[in-house]
Order: sequence, then C-alpha cells, then structure tokens
Amino acid sequence: MSLLRANNLRKLYPNGTRGLDSLSVTIEPGEMVGVLGSSGAGKTTFFRLLNGTLRPTSGELEVLGRRLDRHLTPAELRGLRTRVALISQHHNVIPPLSVLQNVLAGRLGRTGTLKALAGLFRVAETERLQAAEALALVGLADKLYARAEDLSGGQQQRVAIARAIVQGAELLLADEPIASVDMRNAALILDIFLRLNQEIGATVVMNLHQLDFAIRYCPRILVLKAGRLIYDGPPEGLKNIDIYGEKEPLVLEENEDHPALPPEALLMEEAEIGLKLGRQDTHD
Repeated sequence: MSLLRANNLRKLYPNGTRGLDSLSVTIEPGEMVGVLGSSGAGKTTFFRLLNGTLRPTSGELEVLGRRLDRHLTPAELRGLRTRVALISQHHNVIPPLSVLQNVLAGRLGRTGTLKALAGLFRVAETERLQAAEALALVGLADKLYARAEDLSGGQQQRVAIARAIVQGAELLLADEPIASVDMRNAALILDIFLRLNQEIGATVVMNLHQLDFAIRYCPRILVLKAGRLIYDGPPEGLKNIDIYGEKEPLVLEENEDHPALPPEALLMEEAEIGLKLGRQDTHD
C-alpha cells in the first residue's frame, strides 16, 4: 500500500489564492523525495496538508492509510501527527530545557500529555537510553544534558531530528531543514536524513531550495510551480525544467481548517506548561 496518495488535490484559500492546483502524486514507503520550487510555489501548503494542519478544498488525500480529505476528529488528528513528523527550518526546540528533555518531548503524542510532561522531569533509565541512542544517531551523544539554548543552529536542528526518531514517526517531512544553517551543517543534516532513510527505512520528503543538494541526496524530485506539479522524476530530468522562473504570487493565509497548532508548536506549548509545573513542584 502506498504511504501517500494524492489525486487531483486542490487547496484554495478564502482570498482566492491557489495553494495547490490539481496535484496528483503517489509516494511509496521508504522513498526519499525532494520537493523543489520557488517561494510561493505551494511546497509549504503541500506539507501542511500532509500533516493535517490544512484540509484540501477538493480532491483525495490519503496518508498512512488515513483519508485527510475528510473531517478528522481531534483524536484522529493527534494520531496522525504522532506518525508524521514535521521538521522545519526554525528548529522549534524549547530553549530552557535540556537536550534530553527536548528529545523526550517527541513522546507527547504517544503517551498522553500529562504522562509525557511528567516524564520530562522524571526520566526513567529506559527513556534516557532511548534519547541517548537517538542523539548518537545525529552525532550529539555528548550533548544529552546540555541546555538547548546553548547549542548552535545546526545542533538544534539535529535535536529536532532526534525528537522525531523518539517519536517513532513513519513519515519525516523536512520543511527547508537547512535554510538556517551553514553549508557544512547543511551537508551534515542531510547525511542524517539519508542514514535514517537507508538504515531504518524512514520515508523522507524534503522541501529544499538548494538544487545541488536535492540532486545529490534525492533519487526522486517533485517540482511545484504556481501550485501545480510540473515535474516528477529522477534528478537527471531536471535540465529542461524551469524551476525558479516567473510564477503567480501566492500568499498563504494563516487561517486553518483544523485550528490545532503545528506539531512543533504544540510540543513547545505543552512542554513550557510542564516546565512551569515542574518549577512549582520545587517550591511545594
């Protein structure tokens, strides 16, 4: 069964802007796919549809066996976001917390908010080992107890990837994961995604602006332009594709069909609440 299937997918915003227009694509488990296109081409809209933040205007969309073109209950939406990890350029770590606590925040969707928040401050040995293994995979084994705010941007991005590993996500959506880091860290981060794809079979879909990195790391490339899919194939076929040419201006609206925050924002909000609760406990 395909991991992702979109058929004639459209997203029209209330102001008439086309986020996506008649997009049809299938992605199989274990693929590593790069998504290219200029700013406003529809890449972020595509990702927000895939993790259930937005609902399609029309067409069919199925991710991990769940139809996203139909209404989702809060429980169904939370279940989806447990299986789909969105890793963005903003890292979205919780600065006052340790790296260990940030990584363990990936369990929030699977264990329940209260239990997971309690676990941020009372970490069992098995959980510490799980976080340590994830951090070792991303090259941060020595940063387990460091404060997230003391890390570089590239290191914070790797913490976000380790959190997705602990989350147990089956689909990794990397939304411009190297936009805020230097070239050395960019290659390091993309090497990690490649390892996760090749060694544990994670399906990775990456929204990239850098054509050279997309060609180097992704056997399959999707190109979006003005909300339409204009290319789907191997990197070798890109030579005659106008990726960054003239386009219609697309301005994303902030209103969402599902008002829930994106998963990283939920993690930050919930863990910050837990941090306050933990501080209160120390004074009781």
